[in-house]
Amino acid sequence: MKPRLLLSWSTGKDSAWTLHVLRQEGRYEIVGLVSTVNTAFNRVSMHGVRTELLEAQAKAAGLPIWQVPIPYPCPNETYESAMRDLIARAKEAGVTHFAFGDLYLQDVRAYRERQLAGTGIAPVFPLWGADTHALAKEMIAGGLRAVLTCVDTRQIPASLAGQEYDERLLRRLPTSADPCGENGEFHTFCYAAPCFSSPIPIQTGEVVERDGFVYVDVMPLLGSSSC
Repeated sequence: MKPRLLLSWSTGKDSAWTLHVLRQEGRYEIVGLVSTVNTAFNRVSMHGVRTELLEAQAKAAGLPIWQVPIPYPCPNETYESAMRDLIARAKEAGVTHFAFGDLYLQDVRAYRERQLAGTGIAPVFPLWGADTHALAKEMIAGGLRAVLTCVDTRQIPASLAGQEYDERLLRRLPTSADPCGENGEFHTFCYAAPCFSSPIPIQTGEVVERDGFVYVDVMPLLGSSSC
C-alpha cells in the first residue's frame, strides 16, 4: 500500500507541475489538493483565483479539493490555527505526507517543516533545488499552460499581468526576476497541464491594483460548460 499524500495547491504552474512529477514517480497515493480560500472574496489566497476555477482544476486533475477557509485580513495565528485543523483532518484520513511545490526558498521550506514537525505527517518537496531557468522551459515544453494572475509591480512590469506564461514572457522578464516567480514576482493560474484530463477554457477580465500588486480576474470562458 502506497503512503497517502496531500498536495498544497495554489492553482499555479508549480503546483500543477508538482502533481505531474508525483504521478510520474508513482510513489504515493495522492488523496487531495489543499487550497486556502479567502472567504471574504471567495477566491484562492494570493493568486486571487475564483473558487469555481479551482474546482474546475480539481475536476480536470481527478482529485478532491480540501479547502482551508481563512478570513481577510488573516493574522498568522488564524492561518496556523486553520492549518492545524487541516492536519488533524488529514491524520484521521490516514495521510502520512504533505507535498509542496517550493523550489529554493529555504525560509519557506523551514516554515513548512516546522508546521508539520511532530504531527506524523512528513513534508515532501518534489521540485526542490531544480534550476528554475531549465524548469520553466521544461514546463512550457511539457504542455503546461498558464496566465499571470498577479504581479508584484516592484519586481516586474504591471503590463505582464494577464499574459501567457510562455517563452515570449520569459524573454520579457527583467534579468533580476526568477523565471518561475519563486521570489513572489508573479503568480499564475494553470489551465492546461499533463496532469489534467483536458484544458480549462478561460478568459481574462478586470484588472485591479492593490497594495503594490496588479491582479487580473481570470474567469470561465463564456459559453463553456467545462467549469
